Amino acid sequence: MAIITIFHNQYIHMRTTLLFIGTRFALILFLSLSCLQVAKAQKKEQRPPNFLIIFADDLGYGDLGVYGNPTIATPNLDRMAHEGQKWTNFYAAASVCTPSRAALLTGRLPIRSGMSSNKHRVLFPDSKNGLPADEITIAEQLKQAGYNTACIGKWHLGHKEQYLPTNNGFDYYFGIPYSNDMDKLTEMPYWDYWQQKDEDIKTEHFNVPLIRNTEIIERPANQHTITKRYSEEAISFIKENKDEPFFVYLAHNLPHIPLFASKAFTGKSKRGLYGDVVEEIDDGVGKILAVLKDEGLADNTIVIFTSDNGPWLPFKNNGGSAGLLRGGKGTTWEGGMREPTIFWGPGLIAPGTVSDIGSTMDLFVTFSSMAEIETPQDRIIDGVDLSATLLNRETGPRKSIFYYRGRELYAVRSGDYKAHIITQGAYGEFGERKVHEIPLLFNLNHDASEQFNIAKEHPDVIKRINELIELHNSGLVKGEDQLAERE
Repeated sequence: MAIITIFHNQYIHMRTTLLFIGTRFALILFLSLSCLQVAKAQKKEQRPPNFLIIFADDLGYGDLGVYGNPTIATPNLDRMAHEGQKWTNFYAAASVCTPSRAALLTGRLPIRSGMSSNKHRVLFPDSKNGLPADEITIAEQLKQAGYNTACIGKWHLGHKEQYLPTNNGFDYYFGIPYSNDMDKLTEMPYWDYWQQKDEDIKTEHFNVPLIRNTEIIERPANQHTITKRYSEEAISFIKENKDEPFFVYLAHNLPHIPLFASKAFTGKSKRGLYGDVVEEIDDGVGKILAVLKDEGLADNTIVIFTSDNGPWLPFKNNGGSAGLLRGGKGTTWEGGMREPTIFWGPGLIAPGTVSDIGSTMDLFVTFSSMAEIETPQDRIIDGVDLSATLLNRETGPRKSIFYYRGRELYAVRSGDYKAHIITQGAYGEFGERKVHEIPLLFNLNHDASEQFNIAKEHPDVIKRINELIELHNSGLVKGEDQLAERE
């Protein structure tokens, strides 16, 4: 009996010891894992967010499902909007390609950089100049914080080597340097060419070069596969640079005409060829978002989807729709410059619909703020910081929009109201140029279609906007026109 008691006591002692050791081991393991998680969290906290801009070309305000299109299926962009922020009053800085892109990348009205012109509204394959070297792009700004940067897609800020993305802060470039309708090889007059059937418009009719960094790798570029290849290039760059902060500027050449889709998307949309093209862009967006989630990057990446200007309406079914907005590409009516815009970032963006005013120029300042980089002090930056709205749904700081056509100010929005000083149609539509002695005035919250002129009822608003214009003009230094000269 005594022996049994001794063994029993030894067993109790051993079990207590093992339990003690196990508890200590578990505690040490728990503390180690906790420290590791804290270290990872701190590292993640210290790393600034990644940024990805997806920029469509000539996409209208009414061309996405989430913005009311009944026949173009955009499930990935719709999901982006539901998980992130859908903006209803977001603007490009111009209604045509070149000045719009210059403004996005520099945070400045294109009139300041000289990237707008009354002679040639965009750059061409024989244009002499491009974005001035002393302009600072978002890519150059983010390089200060150690970002890896890529430009994929349409550039349209100068095709010569000194103007290409690799000389403007981008580590990598893959794309077409200007619009996909340029370098046309057929002798048929431009506008006559588009009267043909879709099947008679061929990708080989446009001798546009596909460039990797500074080398032409394909000419003419196969535009049937260009949308898919752009999305794949963006995905590859993300995967290769996932361990460092990155900025990707993915600027699709489409749905600018000519319209081309891959075999997988040709005939897929109820909206016809235009819908096919938009749905293929949406598919690429979905694949990019999936990669961000799979690589564990989604909670520290902000993705923005928007367009460079409104739809090219003269192309009818091969052009897009501005929805309820008036006008389209080339005009300073709302349809020319107000764009569908979505911000997505599940770990950062506070979801919801935002009706505050925003501009593509604001991305320069917003990215700088989030990456903790001081904005340049030696020049006027027209963008404002939207980070508090994006992260916390605070009221946005932007109160006005200046609508330039070429080198002239045509309209100004201040709060709810927009005054048109000059109105003019584009491409033979929506009227001739007219200077208004008393500006046309619209309340855009009540009348987004700009149908009902209320100038007579609100002379006080006209007075306030005129004072805003005087203040703007008093500090305006117009940059030398970079678009006028062609070789």
